Amino acid sequence: MRVYIFIAAIAGGVTWLVTPLVRHIAIRWGAVGEVRSRDVHTVPTPRMGGLAMLIGLAAALLFASRLPFVSSLFQDNNVIWVVLLGAFLVCLLGIIDDIADLDWMLKMAGQLLISVLVSVGGLQIVILPFGNSLLTASPSLSMAITAFLLVASINAVNFVDGLDGLASGIVAIGGIAFGAYSYILGRNSASYASVATLLDVALVGICTGFLLHNWHPAKLFMGDAGSMLLGYLITCASIMMTGRLDPSAVHASLYLPLFMPILLPILVLFLPVLDMVLAIVRRVSRGQSPMHPDRMHLHHRMLRIGHSVQSAVLILWAWAALISFSSVMTIFVRVRYVLIGAGIAAVLLTAATLAPYYKQKRREGGSNSPDKAGDTAADGKLGHGGGRQLRRAGRGDRGHAVYGLHGRPDNNSGNGRHAGIGDIARTVADESVPAAGTRRYSYYGSDR
Repeated sequence: MRVYIFIAAIAGGVTWLVTPLVRHIAIRWGAVGEVRSRDVHTVPTPRMGGLAMLIGLAAALLFASRLPFVSSLFQDNNVIWVVLLGAFLVCLLGIIDDIADLDWMLKMAGQLLISVLVSVGGLQIVILPFGNSLLTASPSLSMAITAFLLVASINAVNFVDGLDGLASGIVAIGGIAFGAYSYILGRNSASYASVATLLDVALVGICTGFLLHNWHPAKLFMGDAGSMLLGYLITCASIMMTGRLDPSAVHASLYLPLFMPILLPILVLFLPVLDMVLAIVRRVSRGQSPMHPDRMHLHHRMLRIGHSVQSAVLILWAWAALISFSSVMTIFVRVRYVLIGAGIAAVLLTAATLAPYYKQKRREGGSNSPDKAGDTAADGKLGHGGGRQLRRAGRGDRGHAVYGLHGRPDNNSGNGRHAGIGDIARTVADESVPAAGTRRYSYYGSDR
């Protein structure tokens, strides 16, 4: 266990150290996106943070290959190098997208090609639990299932990457849950569980190291390079511990653990997967492309009911932890006990999730005058903690200013400076509350 913790620390430390350099590179390469109508941030911020994560991952794995406890994994198993090569290709595809904004079909084609290459290299689900038996999948079926899982997970994490720290935190939580499961399951086994644990602890490390720079207000976004890399890695870890056992050597008591490597990635990524499915259904039902952007993701809904960016992220983390760890606990604890504990936690989390909404409703219900009602509506639009964010922003452009890229040029100023968050705050402060029925714009930069 101490070796795994040390590897996670190496991954996190290297990622944390190189992130400022990657931020500078992102600005030099033009990987700084303009603020779009669906974005929550209000100033252009560099992306491409996945490059820092990739460097941290490579450093951790190269260091681990020299440690006696895990060095045999690199000598006897070439798949781990295939996974690292795939991580490089996925990150490269994401970097290109962060700079050039690729068409979604071209990007998905690249994801599928990389997934097939990794599958051909040896990362495959070979056996599948089915009922009370195990089925050996054909090579073509194994490749198809593996590629599908990789592409789905890559895009699920990409869909949920909409708030500072949200995606990295959810994947880190999933990595901890899955790493604990694979470590316990593989302590006395000759399976691939230890390799999965190695990938998981490295994944947790790079997420934690990057999160220190990505917490609100983020200095650097992970971009598609980061979100695609995280979805790829957590799925690779699950595949490496499932489907590689000898079916004749598996006792019936191990059937549930064999199911879990397939189910657990879906469960630990439940929120991203749910968000992705809802988005696809919503857009297709409107006759739009499945990748058409909108402001109806889970995190957008959290902001709309009154949460601040930080509180929305923390509550979504808590939901991810509840689902992930409850799923793992069913392997080692009686299901009814897990359900009782999870049920109590779910009630508390539901109350925390809806608290700003009902608080806003109570304020609106107690308003007796038009002016007071207008003030209440304004508070609701800014969300819980929104006024505090405006006051803090009004003190000037700090923290996440991007080397002078604070916003669009202010044509009304005589010196041609850029308008930043402070200017936005002062503009909002100078405006009177609009009349009922008029459109209002919040701190987050778009009409809600």
